[in-house]
Amino acid sequence: MSLLRVRDVTMRFGGLTANDHVSFDVEAGAIHAVIGPNGAGKTTLFNIISGFLAPTEGDVLFDGRSVVGLAQHAVASLGLVRTYQLVQLFKDLTVAENVRVGFHRVTRGGIGAALLRPAWARAQEREVTDKTAELLEFVGLSAQADSKADALPYGQQRLLEVARALAASPKLLLLDEPAAGLNVQETANLADTIERVNARGVTVLLVEHDMSLVMRVARRISVLDFGRKIAEGTPEEIKTNPEVLAAYLGGTEAAA
Repeated sequence: MSLLRVRDVTMRFGGLTANDHVSFDVEAGAIHAVIGPNGAGKTTLFNIISGFLAPTEGDVLFDGRSVVGLAQHAVASLGLVRTYQLVQLFKDLTVAENVRVGFHRVTRGGIGAALLRPAWARAQEREVTDKTAELLEFVGLSAQADSKADALPYGQQRLLEVARALAASPKLLLLDEPAAGLNVQETANLADTIERVNARGVTVLLVEHDMSLVMRVARRISVLDFGRKIAEGTPEEIKTNPEVLAAYLGGTEAAA
């Protein structure tokens, strides 16, 4: 069953076509990757899916509902949650506080609850505290819970972003180049985390340049080049696809 359906999405910026009638499905429970050379239109496509941009043409359906035209917070409220290519943490907050922020989508509150602290608000606060601890343990950051977020090594900041995203209880987690800036060991740790996130029942869609990560975790891959989808298939199929090799290596002769 398709959780996400991208249908003939086209995005034009003046005379530049960043996405050209791109279509693909992400099946519920899958880890799906979108890859392509620089300038292929991957980030633009991600921004359309997450509600940051509205396409010039086409539609994006999440869980059977069109999300085109919805604000980013409205898209997130449906269970479609993303991280960004550049780490975007609240660096003056602690690691635990950053995760707690992620629960805003699934908790309720207000001035009255903050001032009067009724029983339901106290129970909710205890639940958020317990779940924050569980998520930090899940990504291996329990020992850093009280540290400032900007004190973490870059690889751990990436894992903290994943924990914060999970706090929003996503059905679909969008990861925008999660391995950018990571070393080999950090990338391996990230791959482990993505697989364990998926095992929790969260569908994952990632844009990524690191092919070792993609080939390890993805079950299906869509390939973009100059804004068009040129191939789709399993990792084994993509590795031997002549159009994909030509796009990455600069021509069929180079690919050969």
